[in-house]
Amino acid sequence: MPKVLSDAAVARYRRDGYHFPIDVLSSAETLDLRGKLEAYERANGGPIEGDKRHKAHLYLTWLNDLIRHPRIVDAVEDVLGPDLLCWSTSFFIKEAADAGFVSWHQDATYWGLSSPDVMTAWVAFTPANLLNGCMKFAPGTHRMQLEHRDTFDKNNLLSRGQEIAVKVDEATGVEAILEPGQASLHHVLLAHGSEPNKSSDRRIGFAIRYIPTHVKQAVGIKDSATLVRGVDTYNHFEHEPRPAADCTPEALAAHAAIVGRQVQVLYRGTGQEHFRP
Repeated sequence: MPKVLSDAAVARYRRDGYHFPIDVLSSAETLDLRGKLEAYERANGGPIEGDKRHKAHLYLTWLNDLIRHPRIVDAVEDVLGPDLLCWSTSFFIKEAADAGFVSWHQDATYWGLSSPDVMTAWVAFTPANLLNGCMKFAPGTHRMQLEHRDTFDKNNLLSRGQEIAVKVDEATGVEAILEPGQASLHHVLLAHGSEPNKSSDRRIGFAIRYIPTHVKQAVGIKDSATLVRGVDTYNHFEHEPRPAADCTPEALAAHAAIVGRQVQVLYRGTGQEHFRP
């Protein structure tokens, strides 16, 4: 029996490639997370960017707790099964009245994973709506891999500025409108994108990528992940340590090494050595 999603919701996810919204955090809990993020940013001289936006759960304890949140992991388990790894996380932040956008793309294109049994849980730290550039999903596009091209557009929030090389019918797009503390789920091959933030406040989302333990890295590069539920009898990934406290030297060193390896996967063939600012 599903823990969070109904049987009908699981069926719709498999048919359409997404499900939302899921209530995860209270208003107070969400405001606390935003406060912690912005306190970290103030202490470090500005908005979180570059490599620090990726896999921040490796050096920030409150994000390591979030990737294990029962409400999120229960919903993921309803689709992917009981043995789960968190493969990666990323902040997607659009500053107020900023030109940043996300082109139509499929997440799986450059990840190098062996199977499309991958789900992103996108947690809203702020409202996500039409004014501030919420995600849009193209239903049913998770059934096949589409051709992509790299643009490295300076305003594109994606690692390579990647976009689908064929036209997406935007009229069929579904707006993933979320309140703070809600989450959406989407399949690794679902085409999605988002427009710039035209509001007077930041739009903050935290994307958590989950995989069942049978999935492995297929490009031959050493990789790691965090076991968040069940057991891992496959051991395709090194298990990542939980940080003892925020921003310890040990956690920051582990983060730098792990993200450095993941950059090799995501940017292979481009000569890039770091995530873009």
